Amino acid sequence: MLGLGTSPRRFTTAVTVFGLLATGAAVQASTAGPAAAATTHRVLFDNAHAETAGNADWIVSTSQPDPTGEDSSPSGETDWTGALSSWGVALQQSGDYTLDTLPSGAGLTYGGSSATDLSNFDTLVLPEPNTLFTTAEKTAIMNFVKNGGGLFMISDHTGADRNNDGEDAVEILNDLMTNNSVDSTDPFGLSIDSLSISSGYPAAISDSSNPVLHGSFGTVTKSLIASGTTATLKPADNSAVKGLLYRSGYSGNTGAFFATSTFGSGKIAFWGDSSPIDDGTGQSGNTLYDGWNDTGATNAALALNATEWLSS
Repeated sequence: MLGLGTSPRRFTTAVTVFGLLATGAAVQASTAGPAAAATTHRVLFDNAHAETAGNADWIVSTSQPDPTGEDSSPSGETDWTGALSSWGVALQQSGDYTLDTLPSGAGLTYGGSSATDLSNFDTLVLPEPNTLFTTAEKTAIMNFVKNGGGLFMISDHTGADRNNDGEDAVEILNDLMTNNSVDSTDPFGLSIDSLSISSGYPAAISDSSNPVLHGSFGTVTKSLIASGTTATLKPADNSAVKGLLYRSGYSGNTGAFFATSTFGSGKIAFWGDSSPIDDGTGQSGNTLYDGWNDTGATNAALALNATEWLSS
């Protein structure tokens, strides 16, 4: 029944318009695609090669493999226990990453069925390894990168043999690059120098378009050396190799403190010291120093931007 003062024509028109609007809304609903899901990058931190030997504590959390077992929603670096907790928490808080740790006693594999197999990840972080990779592990790492994975190699100064097994990170990472079954002919276009540089603030090159120096986590200006080393670049072996930060007085192919390259479909990053990733917090009994927040450097932005570049 029509209400008083309402004409039949006006009512019919209103119904017609409402019907058209409803039909349009239905068409829009039927043609609109599902909301695009945000890409979640998967990062594996290595702790199977004595990364906690001596005073080192190069882990994002003591909960391994899954750091969220310690705290599922960390709000600060001390919510996870490890000298790399700031790095891990920052990635976790972004909502764009899932993190895992390869625990002590495990081995690196590629193409296997384990949850920590490299085929399940976008990036592998090697934070100052202190034991040699096995032949099988080197094959796994190189094939992972060749097929599109990201590899983050973090060295330390020569002689930093924290577990006294006769091998330091310089030798271990050089062995990975020169003694593997996939490509031992300088695949990344760099070799790590056998040096122990006591201190310095390596400066970034000028390159406003570089995603590592100018990424979503901030602008990189300098890093920190506190007993570290550099790399010698060999663009004749791999033209993609590029130095991004250099020791004072160096440029070009020598004195590169941070460098990137590619191999096959994948990417690699090299950093010449573990001091910049140390956030000064970790397990009790370790002597740690806060390089992550060093006021003379932008180490956090460098680590996070590089992770983003390697993972994307």
